[in-house]
Amino acid sequence: MTAELTVAAWPGITPRLLRDGAEDLAGYQQAGGYGALGDPDHLLSEVQASGLLGRGGAAFPLAVKLRTVRDNGRNSTGTVVIANGEEGEPASIKDRWLLRNRPHAVLDGLRLAAGIVGADRAVVYVSDPRAAESIERAIAGLSGELGAVAVELLTVTPGYVAGEETAAVHVVNGGPAKPTDKPPRPFEEGVAGKPTLISNVETLAHLAYLHQHGAQAFRKLGTESSPGTFLATITGAGRAPALYELPHGVAMADLLTLHGVSPDNVRGALMGGYFAGLVNHDIVGATLDHESVRALGSGLGCGAIGILTDDCPVAVAASVLAYFDRENAGQCGSCFNGTAAMAAVAVGLRDGNATQEDLDRLKRWSVVLRGRGACATLDGAANVAASLLAQFPDLVQRHLENGCQICRSGAFTAARPYEVEAGEVLV
Repeated sequence: MTAELTVAAWPGITPRLLRDGAEDLAGYQQAGGYGALGDPDHLLSEVQASGLLGRGGAAFPLAVKLRTVRDNGRNSTGTVVIANGEEGEPASIKDRWLLRNRPHAVLDGLRLAAGIVGADRAVVYVSDPRAAESIERAIAGLSGELGAVAVELLTVTPGYVAGEETAAVHVVNGGPAKPTDKPPRPFEEGVAGKPTLISNVETLAHLAYLHQHGAQAFRKLGTESSPGTFLATITGAGRAPALYELPHGVAMADLLTLHGVSPDNVRGALMGGYFAGLVNHDIVGATLDHESVRALGSGLGCGAIGILTDDCPVAVAASVLAYFDRENAGQCGSCFNGTAAMAAVAVGLRDGNATQEDLDRLKRWSVVLRGRGACATLDGAANVAASLLAQFPDLVQRHLENGCQICRSGAFTAARPYEVEAGEVLV
């Protein structure tokens, strides 16, 4: 059954990215969109002053990315920019929502990024058909707003690894949506051998806001080290999914209350979609900024948070690891075999078949397998395995003794845990 998605800004703030209904060109321009680029170096300085971090998962400073690609491009034959809207995390919905409802904010940010790095080619990279239709309509309605940059739309089959930056470059270069070995990294040698900026669509929408309002206004919300707002996809806890625009630094307990979940009932959370792993009940006392969540041994990632109340964390970890096993690209032996091995132990633990030797192997794999393979899929699996063992040791021991009453009465076995289906993103 498909549940309607709640879309709302944090109480008391004026939303920067969320809005009612899909935007049109005239309305976007009336609100200040597609303004003159001005001096690219000045805008880059504003990005630096704003502290804008990437919203795709890694939270890398956008100014550093822009400057690196720009500088590399000066020593080559030009640069390329890619708006990455291939939302590989099943538990995240923000990118599809933006592409469907705020296509001009994304395209404006893409135009500005291209202007800063000196690109004459830009690509919007998506997998959601309705997002593609929205961007296609928006591009067709433009007449000079994008300046000298040529923007093209590229649609791929969805997949967890398809949104990885080298996979995006591989597709634009005519290959399959699978990661490639690094180095070189895209900022060194990407599309057609040119330095390439790959930026998440939410990051680009924030860049458009920043261009209109400036760094000082951008920093009025958020924290010193995690400035601005971010889009958070909230799932789990038996509630319909929600997309909230939150200032960095809000209390998790307050978010739970807003979402209609009692903090007392929370066992933990699955953070950053699937990539950042599990956190125990301590998440309830945290604030939602990169520093605070990192201090718990996890991360905000793409802003997707699965709230665990009645679901057993061991069973959730088993389902996520099984997903990684199915979704890996199948081209790196360490990942192909490593995800399968970790998933097998977690499933065995859930079902009461694992041994202490299995857990010892799982712990070792969660350490030694990190950093192997062409992309970070194996790192995500290692994060889930390591966080399960570190955050829920008593629960793991209880499963080892076959004593989990929740799993005995019907284990959580979702193929795509806490997925937000595309049909729930209403326009």
